Amino acid sequence: MADLGSSASSKRMWCSIPEKFQLHVAMLALQFGYAGFHVVSRAALNMGVSKLVFPVYRNIIALLLLLPFAYFLEKKDRPPINLNFLIQFFFLALIGITANQGFYLLGLDNTSPTFASAIQNSVPAITFLMAVILRIEQVRLNRKDGIAKVAGTIFCVIGATVITLYKGPTIYSPTPSNNLNFSNTTIITEVTTTITPMIDFGTMSLGDAKGKNWTLGCLYLIGHCLSWSGWLVFQAPLLKKYPARLSVTSYTCFFGLLQFLLIALVCERNAQAWIFHSGGEAFTILYAGVVASGIAFAVQIWCIDRGGPVFVAVYQPVQTFVVAIMASLALGEEFYLGGIIGAVLIVAGLYFVLWGKNEEKKFAKEQLAIASSTTEHSIIRPSSHAKASLTQPFLSSSTENV
Repeated sequence: MADLGSSASSKRMWCSIPEKFQLHVAMLALQFGYAGFHVVSRAALNMGVSKLVFPVYRNIIALLLLLPFAYFLEKKDRPPINLNFLIQFFFLALIGITANQGFYLLGLDNTSPTFASAIQNSVPAITFLMAVILRIEQVRLNRKDGIAKVAGTIFCVIGATVITLYKGPTIYSPTPSNNLNFSNTTIITEVTTTITPMIDFGTMSLGDAKGKNWTLGCLYLIGHCLSWSGWLVFQAPLLKKYPARLSVTSYTCFFGLLQFLLIALVCERNAQAWIFHSGGEAFTILYAGVVASGIAFAVQIWCIDRGGPVFVAVYQPVQTFVVAIMASLALGEEFYLGGIIGAVLIVAGLYFVLWGKNEEKKFAKEQLAIASSTTEHSIIRPSSHAKASLTQPFLSSSTENV
């Protein structure tokens, strides 16, 4: 009874916390979770984990986490499946899982976690550009929101170009004493003695992407952002026909797993690549599957539902800042002038796009209010406003998540 009373009181305490504060705490925790994923993924590559086997195991874990929630929570919302839906799920998986995660790992292997996170800030601008090209969204240069989104897209393109073509001199290089040493002799403390046998970080070779092709890595990361943006654009119309987000994600994850599994079976000839050789390798894959694809996904859905997509996107640069600190401490990452300049331009472009998107929504609400009041007035005095019309078209609801 005491346990029940204490749990009920703690629940009341949590409910008494303002929702806005809960959202900010959740978004900060989300950015730390995703930041850890960047560093953990790079650590996995440094330990020699296969770039083909890693996403296979990651998506297996993610699918096992998503399936129960999709099945039980969306029983009533899930339409009957047909061949057309299956083809669309397969295509979404090809760009949103296989190309997205594949390009990310190839890019991360040649660059660094910080700049991988920095380039991801260009996704909203690339998504807007794709939506314009596909005529899902219109460019309205006669309004400030349209100018802001175009300017933000230009900033992001310039920033990504700078990161790709200009590495520049080293601005910051951590001393060896600042780097975390994951050998068994130094990581053991009184708190961690019980978990050391399970996670052996001794095989982890730390350091930045030295001897790799920086330009090629940035091109891979741009391909990763293009795939991510394409997944967002093509997912929006599908969700109108199949309004069950968890089920769509589960089907996409399933087909992505099949695609990665086929590619890995054909291209990965080393049987040892499928075996965990240390606790550190197992930990990186578990973190990617459970935290980045499971917990983070659930938190993000809740935050989007309560705070909106713009609120969630505004926190993206926080992730880049956290990644920079983590990667510097754990991996001894060096920072270059070109990467810093490009990251600043991309973050500026992100906020331009988000501000334009927010102003666009305000304009749509104002137009809707004008239309409603005009309709009510017309009912009372139909002759006086017979020719009333809107000079700007309403925004299509399909652009809400673009």
